Amino acid sequence: MTRNVQEELKEVIDANAVILFMKGNREMPQCGFSARVVEIMNSCDVDYATVDILRDPEVRQGIKVYSNWPTLPQLYIQGEFVGGCDIVTDLHLSGQLETMLEPVKG
Repeated sequence: MTRNVQEELKEVIDANAVILFMKGNREMPQCGFSARVVEIMNSCDVDYATVDILRDPEVRQGIKVYSNWPTLPQLYIQGEFVGGCDIVTDLHLSGQLETMLEPVKG
């Protein structure tokens, strides 16, 4: 049976209210952009999952196709693609990110 990465990605995104596809993980980000988004997410006091795209080249490429977005990290909230580091940073600075996260806060 061949692997359907797009289906796998949809299942993971749907199963997590907030998920960040990144290089590394929240304990040890592997690039500055991922580290910045982790810092922002940690400051928002919200539970979120991470996927280390460095562990699986098919996921690394597949998430770019899934979102139609060429760069990583990528943040999803309630199944919706939010954006990468620059967008998340701008949303955070304007207060919009916290508003977007309100429905998923425990």
